[in-house]
Amino acid sequence: MRKTLCLLLLLLGLNSLAENYPHRSDYLWVAVPDHDDWNYALGEHARVEIQFYKYGMPRDGEVSYDIANDMLAADKQGTVSLKHGRATIDMGTRRTPGFRDLRLRVTVDGVKYDHHVKVGFAVSHIKPYTQEPSDFVSFWESNKQAAARFPLNYSKELAPQYCTDKIVCYLVRLQLDNKGKCVYAYLTMPRDAKQGACPAVLCPPGAGVKTIREPMSRRYYAENGFIRLEMEIHGLNPTLSDEQFKEISNALNAGENGYLCNGLDDRDNYYMKHVYLACVRCIDLLTSLPEWDGRNVAVQGGSQGGALAIVTAALDERVDLCVANHPALADMAAYVEKGRTGGYPHFNRMNNMLTDEKIRTMAYYDVVNFARHVKAHTFLTWGYNDVTCPPTTSYAVWNTLNCQKESLITPINEHWTSAATDYAQMEWIKRHLK
Repeated sequence: MRKTLCLLLLLLGLNSLAENYPHRSDYLWVAVPDHDDWNYALGEHARVEIQFYKYGMPRDGEVSYDIANDMLAADKQGTVSLKHGRATIDMGTRRTPGFRDLRLRVTVDGVKYDHHVKVGFAVSHIKPYTQEPSDFVSFWESNKQAAARFPLNYSKELAPQYCTDKIVCYLVRLQLDNKGKCVYAYLTMPRDAKQGACPAVLCPPGAGVKTIREPMSRRYYAENGFIRLEMEIHGLNPTLSDEQFKEISNALNAGENGYLCNGLDDRDNYYMKHVYLACVRCIDLLTSLPEWDGRNVAVQGGSQGGALAIVTAALDERVDLCVANHPALADMAAYVEKGRTGGYPHFNRMNNMLTDEKIRTMAYYDVVNFARHVKAHTFLTWGYNDVTCPPTTSYAVWNTLNCQKESLITPINEHWTSAATDYAQMEWIKRHLK
């Protein structure tokens, strides 16, 4: 128990190497399941010791709690008293594979503090609700062939603000068709890149309508010899102002009118169709570069980007390495079955999104169906406490993959990965180059 607590405190302090407490936080919750790996057998009770500290000192108080299945409404409530800042709660068990979520609330000095912790039951047996349509492969093959008939067409201009003495960066505009669809991307590579020397990495984006993440935050890819293409999916020039992005986001990313809902009644007109095909076109671009080594193609992303990494690996056999964090767009229709947990964007929270027509379309775009076709060596990372892309659907993806695969499971993580994990993913790709 003490070993687990020390590990939790260490993980919570990763934001600052010089600190041993969450960055600039007056308080600390600690939740310690009685199984070190946070995993339980069906029918086995999970007991969690909870601890609450303020200014580093244990504080007493009355804790209210709810217990629920992953992402679902609470089915049990209760209270427990902290004594010397500690208490133990029996979370109960499950009779089917999945997760239970303990949601905590306490008021100390007039301030309310929330926390939660999830534990898993028979997680290796979690299977997706979503089934693959009989024409899934032919649907995507015909669409790839149609997209490939449009010649590779892109512009490239130097982005000097992101260049250093070691790397060079370009802003790329990639045309997708003759109707004006395009995507933008930042292309980084070693400044001294030689012809035929560099493995290629595609990085699709997380969800939302926003500028491309600061290219310099992953400059270590280029510094380690990679060509890296960090893309967006909406055809928006990343040099637009924050205010312009905010206005566009309000129009393009609002609830049932958001892009992830756009065209969901029809598999041929769904918004994400051109996005999935754009990822393949980005592989075309990377493999056309004279600096590409002619052998290695990797995809890497988190959340929606993790979903797109898996989709791209399934659609394009040139991809031989796939790294994904907590993939979104996985088992999206699972909510239609009572007691089942579905994936982001959680269509159960929106009006009229789980109709028969839309569920049929979802199946053609669901990550679990693409996972069945991934042949690339895959490295998947996810956390148990994630309430955006829940661990239930990450396991549905993981248990569906039939390729060579490795995992890094970080139970304490919410919807994030540490800088150390991000860098380790680059090192993993580097170790597995041909």
